[in-house]
Amino acid sequence: MEVKFGLQLWNQVFSWPQARAAAVRAEALGYDQLWTWEHALACMGAPHQDTFDAYTLLTAWSQATSRIRLGVLTGANTFWNPGLLAKKVTTLDHVSDGRAILGLGAGWFEAEHTAFGIEFGQSPGRRLAWLDESVAAIRALLDGETVISPEGGRYSIQEAVLFPKPVQSHLPILIGGGGEQKTLRTVARYADIWNWVGLEDLERMRAKHTVFEQRCEEAGRDPAAIERSVFFSPVIRDSEDEALRFFRTQMEANLLDDSVLGDADIYVTTPERITELMIAWKEIGVTSFIIEIAAPFDDETAARFATEIRPLVEAA
Repeated sequence: MEVKFGLQLWNQVFSWPQARAAAVRAEALGYDQLWTWEHALACMGAPHQDTFDAYTLLTAWSQATSRIRLGVLTGANTFWNPGLLAKKVTTLDHVSDGRAILGLGAGWFEAEHTAFGIEFGQSPGRRLAWLDESVAAIRALLDGETVISPEGGRYSIQEAVLFPKPVQSHLPILIGGGGEQKTLRTVARYADIWNWVGLEDLERMRAKHTVFEQRCEEAGRDPAAIERSVFFSPVIRDSEDEALRFFRTQMEANLLDDSVLGDADIYVTTPERITELMIAWKEIGVTSFIIEIAAPFDDETAARFATEIRPLVEAA
């Protein structure tokens, strides 16, 4: 089973030289994917902290690297007209010589929508319906089809065609989220990659993957055709006390405190514990592991994942 490793750099409180150096280091360490998030405000800690535009950052990274795949984990569908988003990711695909991945979710951070005058939608269900409609249009556009929006939908696309086409014959779409009634149905219909959080609660994780497989069956797709991906935010050291000390320096820089330790995706632990969990996730069906790293960037964790943990997970 092929295993992929991705690195997501928190898109806040760093400078461009730091971001560039981290991208170059990720490629040198052998990571397969490099991700950032797309937010108009800082989404961790106080909102008014430095945050870059995601697609501009990815384009800059494409010129600082040569091999690693590039994407947003995950973009807010509410930010974009689907046709214009297809244009953006196609442009990234060209300037990166075919390394783009389109990552998309329904959007959740209401404060940034209010601040920048972006319609947020009346409910999560409404935003998920917009996502489903948008991804259908984007998939068709990326595949070279002419798109006309269905009547009564969110968008009004009239005979749109994408020129130029992407470099890749099939530019992959990642959809993030685990909602069983709507999100996983969209995943089953359109996604090449499904991304959800890596959990210590393995029974809950197995149950979610069972529902994913059911949604694929309903959509007439083989679950094996969709890459299963997890994200999580680790700090690893030889001892948990040492990991916690570094973690606190990161959180202080992002105006956060120990309360975030309760988040399901944060692991401040040893290499042995996180390797054990990742092997269990692999047994459930996960083949792509994306670690999130906050600034100041944790070079030790990034290096140990690539050189110590990855071989053990691949061999399991």
